[in-house]
Amino acid sequence: MVREFTIGPATREAYGAALVELGRKNPNVVVLDADLSKSTYTGKFGKEFPDRFFNIGIAEANMVGIAGGLAHSGKIPFCSSFACFLVDKGYDQLRIAVAYPQENVKVVSSHGGISIGEDGPSQQSIEDVALMVTLPGFVVCVPSDAAQARDLVLRAADHKGPVYIRTGRPKVATIYTGGEFPFGKSRQLEDGKDVTIVANGLMVAEALKAHDALKDDGITARVIDSYCVKPLDEEAIISAARDTGALVVAEEHSKIGGLGAMVAQCLAAHFPAPVEQVAVNDTYAESGSPAQLLEKYGLTWKHVVAAARKVLGRKVRPLGNEPPPAGKASESEHHPFEV
Repeated sequence: MVREFTIGPATREAYGAALVELGRKNPNVVVLDADLSKSTYTGKFGKEFPDRFFNIGIAEANMVGIAGGLAHSGKIPFCSSFACFLVDKGYDQLRIAVAYPQENVKVVSSHGGISIGEDGPSQQSIEDVALMVTLPGFVVCVPSDAAQARDLVLRAADHKGPVYIRTGRPKVATIYTGGEFPFGKSRQLEDGKDVTIVANGLMVAEALKAHDALKDDGITARVIDSYCVKPLDEEAIISAARDTGALVVAEEHSKIGGLGAMVAQCLAAHFPAPVEQVAVNDTYAESGSPAQLLEKYGLTWKHVVAAARKVLGRKVRPLGNEPPPAGKASESEHHPFEV
């Protein structure tokens, strides 16, 4: 039987509250928004610190350029809009005004993924993580719940360099009650020996439900919350591959270029193992309720379970776990693909 979660605030709500917390502690924190402060929750900061809040209007590219200038002047700018607008429309400025000079800009995009629901594909971002991980020097994070989002926002303010955080529209399951989430790390939530499920964002709750369903059938699954996509916690991924021999990556993003690609790249370089992805296929979604869209496009715990069963059928048995046949030398204890 799969677990039930207490539903907590949306990660965008946690972002707004964390900004106010930062504003009270650090006078150098400034906030920019592209006329969506009610939806991104930056309006809370603007109400308390109007002299440090800038509504740039529907001009995301200009907003990013201004944020770069403010950072160059010693401020700590947080700039926000919907992910599809801020990343897609502001990408050239993110590249030239932030990534290239390594300015201390914090980019927080709301309404990531398809769970924004009825607003439709023009406002659903399924490519933002793929775009942002290619920008040199950027830290890229996708928090799973409000507590994690708060810590990552506070951490971003202390980090010297550009940071991208994707927040979501819907209220989400409460995974954590607190804790610290360093950049470049992950959090193991369950242990298992048969398969590893790597997830982030709202798919972490689905991964934990899948863990329960698999356990009922005698399959133990390790669950890793890979909240930091870049830099990826390669040590945790390689260790999981060595211990379990097969992985499933679950994310509310395109199958192309996101967390799944980062995990596969890591394994290809260090410890090849079969990987299945639970993500959006090479397509845009459509308009519908969040639940309808997540079901139609394969982003539920049931799809994670199916992917785990599929990857287990492709699992390669590491050599060295059984005694060699009589009269033959022991085989290498290395993974069969290692050289």
